[in-house]
Amino acid sequence: MHDHVIQCIHDPMLAALSYLIAVLGSYTALQLAIGIPGAAHSRDRTQAIVAAGAAMGGAIWAMHFIAMLACQMDVQVTYDVPLTLLSAIIGMGSCMAGLAIAGSGVFSWSKLGIAGVFMGVGVAGMHYTGMAAMRMAATTHYDVNVVAVSVLIAIVASAAALWLAFNMRGVAQMLGSALVMGVAVCGMHYVGMSAATFVPTSETVSAATAGGIGGQYLGATIFGVTTLLLATVLAISLVRQQRRALVRI
Repeated sequence: MHDHVIQCIHDPMLAALSYLIAVLGSYTALQLAIGIPGAAHSRDRTQAIVAAGAAMGGAIWAMHFIAMLACQMDVQVTYDVPLTLLSAIIGMGSCMAGLAIAGSGVFSWSKLGIAGVFMGVGVAGMHYTGMAAMRMAATTHYDVNVVAVSVLIAIVASAAALWLAFNMRGVAQMLGSALVMGVAVCGMHYVGMSAATFVPTSETVSAATAGGIGGQYLGATIFGVTTLLLATVLAISLVRQQRRALVRI
């Protein structure tokens, strides 16, 4: 055991915002995923996969980053920009891959399983890459067993998200699914966070945090920007669906 570890106390407001962004992202992704199975052309299908994957992965990343900022510690923390961006790319890329695998051809449980593992490992990779982006005068130690549990939660949550994406229709069902997905995504994050122990080092604060981004309002800013983007994408998607419905009539 380490003699002294840094305690992480979560800010309730930022923790609540992280859940809300996960729900909004899940709902948007479910709406966009409607177009994947029904796409007549490969180009339309690719666009639907990219849009739904970007919404889902982007929201999971935003949820993760806001929840990271919710972790209040008695040490200054900033975030390495290239690693933070890499974590976002990993999150969105893995969600796109999962949707592409699960949505190809006829639905099958084996295909869903493969897609869930691929996406879940990617989401976990996003989380731990984001953790590696933390710059502070402390080192991070992980409990391997808890890390394994967090990866398992990510895989199960991803498989559930993919099943919902191709089986849920209707506003009420999608909203219910998004609320459940928000719990699953947040569960993976907070279990992953509990796997980490932060131990202070002798490094100076200025040297440890140099070059990283931080700030008191960073979490609220990311929430605002992500919400605006997701709301815009969702509105465009709903307008397109109404137009398609009118064309069929």
